[in-house]
Amino acid sequence: MNIYVGNLSYGVTEDELREAFGAYGEISSVSLISDKFSGQSKGFGFVEMPNNSEADAAIKALNETPLKGRNMRVNQAKPRTDRPQRSGGGGGGPGGGRRY
Repeated sequence: MNIYVGNLSYGVTEDELREAFGAYGEISSVSLISDKFSGQSKGFGFVEMPNNSEADAAIKALNETPLKGRNMRVNQAKPRTDRPQRSGGGGGGPGGGRRY
């Protein structure tokens, strides 16, 4: 099961998440999401646990518990397709903003 972990302190490391969730079972992967330009944590990440019952136990036990001074938000991650599309800027209009 893929687990979303939010409201993280910017100082939390992948190893610290692995340690917190590892108390509840096997961890397949841990990834913290960071800004692609600055490299700073965005305050959330994902933990993958192969055993659903262990993952459920971790979610129930760790949701709203403190880690480095902030209460984590822990729940099952939603698939990307369930998220609304983001509208973005970029080159619209006739000619795509190009000057000839």
